[in-house]
Order: sequence, then structure tokens, then C-alpha cells
Amino acid sequence: MTKKPRADPAALTAADPAAIVRKLSLEQKSRLLSGASFWTTAEAPGLPPVYLADGPHGVRRLDADVGDIEGAVPATCFPPAVALGSTFDVALVERVGEAVAEEAKRRDVDVVLGPGINIKRSPLCGRNFEYVAEDPLLAGEIGAALVTGIQRRGVGTSLKHFAANNQETERMRVSADIDERTLREIYLRGFQRVVTTAQPATIMSSYNRINGTHTGEDRRITSDILRGEWGFEGLVMSDWGAVHDRIAGIRAGLDLEMPAGGEDRVKEIVAAVKSGALDLADVDRSATRVVTLALAAQASRESGAGSAAGGTSALAERGHDPEAWHDAAHHALAREAAGRAIVLLKNDGGLLPLAPQTRIAVIGELARTPRYQGAGSSQIVPTQLDDALSAVQDSATDVVFAPGYELEPAGVSAGSAGGAASTGGAGSAGRPGSTAGRGAGGTRGWRWPARAAASADRAEALAAEAVAAARDAGVVLFFAGLPQSAEAEGRDRRDIELPAAQLDLLDRVLEVNPRVVVVLSNGSVVRLSGFADRVPAIVEGWLLGQAGGGAVADVLFGRVNPSGRLAETVPLRIQDTPAWTSFPGTGLHVTYGEGIFVGYRWYDARDLTVQYPFGHGLSYTTFGYSGLGVSTGSTNGSITEAGLTARVTVTNTGGVAGREVVQCYVSLPGSPVPRAPRALAAFAIVDLAPGESREVELTVARDDLAYWDVRADRWLVEGGTYRVEVGASSRDIRSTADAEVRADAFVAPLTPQSSVGEAMAHPVIGPTVTGMLQGAGMSDDVLIMTQAMPLGRLAYQPGSGVTHKQVRQLLDVANGTGGLATRAAGRLLAATNRLRRGSR
Repeated sequence: MTKKPRADPAALTAADPAAIVRKLSLEQKSRLLSGASFWTTAEAPGLPPVYLADGPHGVRRLDADVGDIEGAVPATCFPPAVALGSTFDVALVERVGEAVAEEAKRRDVDVVLGPGINIKRSPLCGRNFEYVAEDPLLAGEIGAALVTGIQRRGVGTSLKHFAANNQETERMRVSADIDERTLREIYLRGFQRVVTTAQPATIMSSYNRINGTHTGEDRRITSDILRGEWGFEGLVMSDWGAVHDRIAGIRAGLDLEMPAGGEDRVKEIVAAVKSGALDLADVDRSATRVVTLALAAQASRESGAGSAAGGTSALAERGHDPEAWHDAAHHALAREAAGRAIVLLKNDGGLLPLAPQTRIAVIGELARTPRYQGAGSSQIVPTQLDDALSAVQDSATDVVFAPGYELEPAGVSAGSAGGAASTGGAGSAGRPGSTAGRGAGGTRGWRWPARAAASADRAEALAAEAVAAARDAGVVLFFAGLPQSAEAEGRDRRDIELPAAQLDLLDRVLEVNPRVVVVLSNGSVVRLSGFADRVPAIVEGWLLGQAGGGAVADVLFGRVNPSGRLAETVPLRIQDTPAWTSFPGTGLHVTYGEGIFVGYRWYDARDLTVQYPFGHGLSYTTFGYSGLGVSTGSTNGSITEAGLTARVTVTNTGGVAGREVVQCYVSLPGSPVPRAPRALAAFAIVDLAPGESREVELTVARDDLAYWDVRADRWLVEGGTYRVEVGASSRDIRSTADAEVRADAFVAPLTPQSSVGEAMAHPVIGPTVTGMLQGAGMSDDVLIMTQAMPLGRLAYQPGSGVTHKQVRQLLDVANGTGGLATRAAGRLLAATNRLRRGSR
């Protein structure tokens, strides 16, 4: 076969996408706006299609026309977002992103579909394992790090799911009904951070509606905010099958429909243009963005940026053989990331770390057959799968094992009611006499062991065996967690309970041995209040990817000092959670009635007791905080555009080296605007040897002090004395300082519908209005009632002493709209008021 000449990458990147599109026919342009297959875009003349693949904690590369969950080419399964969020480690996540990109290039993939950064509004969301946090700043920082790492190696990303995709129930039809301030501050803020700091190549619109409009058809969301306000430069694609009205979507700025729309879609677009229902300029705009992405993908392929040996030839040679695709360095990175994600929730009496000579009873099938990722479209076929049991056996000299319970039978589907089904979210792990481990799994993914549901006799025999093993152990490692069917794309959870059989077994084990370490495996929080006060140690192991088994052992035996922190609050019960009364909604609408009070903001505002707070996580050492100082970087003591800087000295006061995650929260006590008692504004990681001290610097951007003012329709920073809190969690504040912040210069325009109280508070006309009303002889009680009245009605109020003409003049002076004389009067009034305030 004759080789095609290599294209010049410089020439490709210099090509003009708009010029290429201008040469195309209307039919060719229209064809570019839909996929050519399940995973590829349509070809432009002279440009190959762009290959897309699910992610983002690995590469799920399927053949172009295969839309199944299973059958992907094996790849390193890194820890999912639920775990990466708990690392609070931006640099580490960037390294994971780089590795994902390298594997994408080896598999001929141009764009990895991720990361997902939707806010964890409720722990019942079935897809929380794919999302980072309940806090928009943390979600945005971790999401931006993953985008930065992947794109640094020449592979595009698709930030998803834009936006407010916070549940799986009726996800393709439900309307998330959200007030503007909440939408901006909580559900769009993380996306804004990623876009403005990392510029993802693409953004994926979500299935749901927002306030009644499908996100892909909402021009305000998809174009005005995303592009106009944030400066997004890339392509917007639909989630698979999310398009509701294609013509409306193109008008709104939804450039690419995935998967293939077929020739009927091409005809629909052409007809809409010819009838005048769709502007040709809209088609050209979207087609140009598709061509821009294709040019970037081809340039990256031709340059070989960040790639190792791979591509089409590697796919043909290696096929679906996990052994052939295994990358030892990436597996080691996956283990490092998993170790950093593990959260030590409790460790009374220093039960952990374990000594190698400890007599250990490992109880729980999850120790042998791990859950390492959630089920659905993010499901990676791993190149190797480590189990915790084998790792513990390799780390200690005296280990006994009893499965204790059976996992759900293989016939239980983790698939969705709203999408494709799956039978595999976890896998068969290596064990004596097994062929599992690296190289196992074949081409059909990883499955739970094929066994029938346990009979009562079988269940009792397993439990009795476990209790007997626990009785003589020095320490019991009890592995508990959720079944794959509880956490899957397309379905939400019914509760936050661990399986009853596991809890019953734990009760029986505690009766014979109180020295129990509970090791959890779950993609979202579970209720711990039933046993947290009865066990000395709890390890939150999340879903940790293919190397999680070894990482768990690293933490249990102290080879890794745990430094993970909770990216979501663990409540005492589901009824305490913010969305309990409204999730998942009724009549295809869900009301976000809790407003901005999501996650720890909710629990703190209501002063609710929680099991473990946001940001919590223990270490095998201890840390002290001292010398907090806050500087504003300005001579007059007010915050500048650069924000404020908090500096605190952190000391390792324990006996072993460790890592502290230093968290900075801000608040504005006494604000007239409803605010959370504290909000995460910055965080930093510091590694310290025993006895070592280091000053940690945390920078808070001015933008991160702002709130969304619905009247001004913009971000505003209130002036006042801000409280800056630094600590080890949202409820473990170690040091507090104050910082004076100057308000943004903004005065809301007054209208006849503005209240009298707003007019009285206006910096220009306020004293005049107040004086007029007081001069009319109003009593204090009447004056208070009058403040709620629209200003335009004041002239109708008997005894107000205010005429219609005076109201118009006041509005002109306040808004500077009444000509030169009025504006001059306004300036004079403003100066007089400043002098009056200065003389007080």
C-alpha cells in the first residue's frame, strides 16, 4: 500500500478553518454537524474524522460503530473522579491526565470525553462516582488539572455535563429549576473555572433541561454565558442521544450532534436553511468549529506530541490483550493516585498502621473481588487488577481470609433505565489458583463472579466462618461496600445504606473482636452512623481504579501516610441532606429549593451535626498551625484585583513524615446577602518531615469573594470585614484572621418599581429621599412600612409630600439620565453626601 505523504503540522495549524468551510456545499457543511459513527465525526475534505472515546479515568476505546458498554480496548484504569477529588492534589491529577493522554494517542483517540465536574447535590445521584466534589471551587480545580494534563499531551477533552446534571432519574427529560444566583455560584462556577483557566477543546451539553429549556437549545447558557462571558473558544457537542430539537440547538450554539445523525439530519438542516428557519451563518459557525477541532487533532497526530508507539498499528497488533497494553509506569501512577485518595476517617488508639507480624483476619468478598469503578459509559477494561487481599497477604506474615458474604449474582445489571445496560463494573481479582490479574478479562470487560444468589444456609455458613476467623485475630480488616447495581449511570440510589448482610455480619464480628478496621468501597457516601462509634478505625477506600488493592495495603501498613480528604460531607442520615425533600423531583421538574446551600454550606448554615465534615481526613502524624497572617497587597488595606494572600506556618508535630491539606475558607459575617457560614476559597498541600515547619501560602482571588447579584445581573464583591479561616477541614478551623475588603463600585439603577427603601439607601439621592419623607411628618412606624413601597407609588401616598414630577427627577438624578443639569445636580448631591459621611 502506498503511504500517504506526511502533512506538515505547522501548515495544518496555520490552515484557515473558515476558508475550508467556505469551499463546502451546504450539504457538506450540514454533514459535519453530526457524527459519522458512534465515536467519530464526519470527514471534511482532506481531513480525517476526529475519534472520540469515553473517559476520563482511562480510555474506553471502542470500534467506531460499536455503541456497547463492553468490548473496549484495555487501558490503565486510574482512580475515578470520586477518588481524584479526595486527593486535593492538582499536580498529581495533571500527571494522571498526561498519562491518560498518552494512552489515548496509543489507541488512536483524539478527544477523551471528560472530565465530569457536576456538583454532588445529593448523595443519591447514581453517577456521583464520576464527579469530583460538592464544592464548585474544588471541582473546578481538579477538573482544570485533568484538562491541563490531557491537553498538554496533544489530546482534546470534553468537559461535561454542561450543566446541572445532578441526577440520573429522568435525566433526558427532567428540568432542573434553579434560581439564577444558585445556578451561577454553584452549578456553573466549576465549569467557568475550567474554561477560563484550561480552555477544554470541547464541552458536552447535558441531557437535562434547565428551567424548562434543554441545555443544548439554551442560547443563554451555550453561547451568551459560555462564549460571551467566559471566552470559550472550542466546540460544544451533545451528550449521546441528547439532541431534542437540532435546528434550535444549532441556533443556540450546539455545534456537533453525537452519535451519527444520519442523512435525515443532513436533509433537515439543509431544508431549514433553504426555508429561512435557520441562518446559514449559524451552520458555517458550527462547521468551522468542527473543522478547527479536526485540524488540531490531525496536527497532534502528525507531530506525535506526547505519544509513544501506538496508533492504528498498535490496535491491530495488540487487539484486546490486556498484557499487551499494560504500562507498568502508568499502573504505578494509578497506585500512587489511589493511595493519595484514601481517606482515614477514624483511627482511635492508633490501631493503624498495622505491623507486618500482626495476626490479621481479612473479612469480606470485596477484599478479594474489588469494585474499582462505577458502571456505565466510563467503564474501563483494565490492563491489570490488584486486589487488597493479595496485597495484604504480601504485606503481613499471618493472614486468614473469610469472604463473609457473597456479592450480587452476575445477572444483576448495572445498566440504566435510560441508556445501555451493563453487567460489569467490577472484576475478578487475582487469587491463589486463579488466572485473574494482569492479562485476565479477555475482550468482554470485568464481571462479578457468576454465582447464584446465596441461599440462607450458604449465607449463614459464610458468616459463621467469618466470625470464627475474627475471634482469634489481632486485628480484623472488614471490607464493606456497595454492590455495582447501587451505583450506575442511568439510575439513582434509593438510600445511602450499606447492604444489610454486611452490617449484620459486622455486628457479629464486633461481638467477638472489637479491634476492627472497616475498609469501605463505594462511589459516593454511605451512612456510617450505625457503627462508626463502635469500631476503632474506618478507612474510606472509594473506587480506586485497577491499582487500588495495592494502594489500600500501602495505607494500612503505613508505606503511605494517608492524606486524602473528603470532597463530600458524610451525613448522619439521608434525611439531613440538602436535597432530601426535592430529589429527584416530580412531574419532570426538580426544584433546587436549597439554593446555594449545598453540601457543607447546608450543614453549616443549619448547624447540623454530621458524621464527618467536608475536608476531613486523618494522618498517622499530627500537624500544628500558627502565625496566620492575611495580606491584601494594597497600601490602603483593601483587597486588590490580585486578591488576598493568607500565610500560615504548619508544623509536623508527630513522629513520621506526612502530608497536610491546608484549607482556607472565607465568609462575610453580617452580610445582608444570604451566605454560607464559610466557603472554600483556596487549598494547598505541604509535605513535612517530623518536626519540620513550613510557611504555606494560600491565594484567594478577588473573584472568589464575589456573589451573583440578581439585580445587577453580574458578579459583585461586597465590602466589609471578611473572616479568613485556615484549618484541616470545614469544621476543624485552626486559625482565623480578618481582612478588610473594598466593595465593587456599583450602584444598581433605580426604576419606579424600586422600593422606597432602596431609594433611601442610594448613595446619591438617599439622603434627599429620607429628608423629604421625614419632612412630611411621617411617624417611624409609617416610615418603616413605606420603605417596602415601590417608589413610583409614593406620589399616590397621602401625606408623603412627594409629587410625580419629583419622583421622575429623583430617578433622573440617581441614574444620570436627565440631561446635563440633572447629571450635574447628581454629582453635587453625591459630593455633598460624601462630605456628610466623612464628617461623622
